[in-house]
Amino acid sequence: MLHAARQPWSWLISDVSQKMIEGWHSDEYLVLFKEDAPRMTELYGLPQYLSGYAIVGLRGWDDFIVVDEQRRLFTLPTVPLEQKYLEPFSISIDRTAIKPDARFEKKAKWYVKPVLFGGDPSAKENMAWISFEEHAELVRWWAKLYRDTVAKNG
Repeated sequence: MLHAARQPWSWLISDVSQKMIEGWHSDEYLVLFKEDAPRMTELYGLPQYLSGYAIVGLRGWDDFIVVDEQRRLFTLPTVPLEQKYLEPFSISIDRTAIKPDARFEKKAKWYVKPVLFGGDPSAKENMAWISFEEHAELVRWWAKLYRDTVAKNG
């Protein structure tokens, strides 16, 4: 079992009391789940798709930030949840470097039809702002559809 899953963020960000921290870091919007990371890892179904990893947060809403058992960080598209799409990621965060933005607080951007399935990322009608719980449900649904489609079509 991934030991980092208990507190995969503790070595990444220290001295922050919130359960979650989110905001702009340079030109990227980050959501770091902190104390909620183990719950979010389960909620998003990551163990089912990517054993040995825990979700640390979201990078720009389209990518997860995940950590492996060696505490290495990666990004991974939210859809599909496939190991082949892991990309090494490096970040150094001081809590003062993240600038909150109330417009996006506790929200995730979602493409109604994910880009992987032909959705247009620039079409306003293809974008919705949803809760993280709704986001997790949709990620699981589309990840399953992707996996079923790949299995069926090779």
